[in-house]
Amino acid sequence: MARTRYRFSSEQRPHFLTNTIVAWLPVFSYPDYANIVLDSWRFLQSKRDIRILAWVIMENHLHWIATGPELAKRVGEFKSYTAKAILEKMKQNNASILLQELEYYKLRHRVDQTYQLWQEGSHPKVIECDEVCWQKVEYTHNNPLRRGFVDQPEHWRYSSARSYMGMPGLIDVCTDWR
Repeated sequence: MARTRYRFSSEQRPHFLTNTIVAWLPVFSYPDYANIVLDSWRFLQSKRDIRILAWVIMENHLHWIATGPELAKRVGEFKSYTAKAILEKMKQNNASILLQELEYYKLRHRVDQTYQLWQEGSHPKVIECDEVCWQKVEYTHNNPLRRGFVDQPEHWRYSSARSYMGMPGLIDVCTDWR
């Protein structure tokens, strides 16, 4: 029996994804760690044929809409790589409090590691039509607005909202996905 109702589709359809830091710790309040995520997404785009349609990085989670071959595998690689790179950067930055928290909140069955950065799963939701895709793009871009961080979605630096407004963003996204 599956542990979750969320599944990646075998078809190359866009998926709405959510990745959350364990215990909702505010890891991405530090740009060094958010930049690791951005670099990893750039790699997926340039080397793994993954198209990113929208994204947002909040202080403790991220949402992204992506499509491409072997998406489930690529998302797993993304989470593995970013976890290792962020933990290494935390050690370099002497972020001992965050590291202690990531050790404390690590699931006990994960005996092969000292820390856990990401909660398990990515909650993939297959997007079947343009209308739903637009809803997910708007949900993604409005996340910082709902949290009261900005007055307009395009004011949030760590989001693709700027790209949808015709402005340069931190990474390229596919805004013409229809």
